[in-house]
Amino acid sequence: MNPEGLEQLLQQVRQGQVTVGQAIQRLRSLPFEDLGFASLDHHRSLRQGFPEVVLCEGKTTAQVIAIARALIKKAGPFLATRADPTVARAIRRIDRRARYYPDARLVAIHPARQKRLGHILVVTAGTADVPVAEEARITAEVMGSRVERLYDVGVAGIHRLLGKKDRLFEAQVVVVVAGMDGVLPSVVGGLVHCPVIAVPTSRGYGASFSGVAALLTMLNSCAAGVGVMNIDNGFGAACLAHRINLLAVKRDE
Repeated sequence: MNPEGLEQLLQQVRQGQVTVGQAIQRLRSLPFEDLGFASLDHHRSLRQGFPEVVLCEGKTTAQVIAIARALIKKAGPFLATRADPTVARAIRRIDRRARYYPDARLVAIHPARQKRLGHILVVTAGTADVPVAEEARITAEVMGSRVERLYDVGVAGIHRLLGKKDRLFEAQVVVVVAGMDGVLPSVVGGLVHCPVIAVPTSRGYGASFSGVAALLTMLNSCAAGVGVMNIDNGFGAACLAHRINLLAVKRDE
């Protein structure tokens, strides 16, 4: 929709010819911005509640910067995943509000005066799983969820988890991040009433096959209510957890 078309739509809203809801429905299907090498979906937040996120991995620094500049111009929250320090510094030169989280490999601009809602709990089996868990935690927080952490409570010392079980019971959704044998999501899934999102990590010795062993364990979980993400996909887990969390918030209103 060109500027003239947008002005015409606004005029129709003012005159009562089109309702606000109908206008939003039209805006949801607006064309993308063509950068030549990328097509930016500026209206994703209208459809899904959050702007398009930049995956830095596989892109040149120049491409990431061009995309980031176009997205940041819209003045909403911003998130770039799998960013190395060089890319992070370049994004910070565009906007000093950008913050780099090296463990999670994320660059984020948090919304101003953000109110975080609901309750997501991110759990890890071991300290080696923390980078993936931090990707999930920070992503969910930027999206607007309240997130707590419970790290290094794997089954090799199950008493660590059981000693914090009250925190599990308080959550609206639990994200469980584990490598090695990948058993922890099944244990958590057998304890809680809320949805559990399992995230296998690539941490582990040879026979873990870079996370495949943990993935298969989670897919074969005997606990009900456990969904499984791909290996090291903390971002995807956060997106799903945030949506589930918002449903719980609306239910409780």
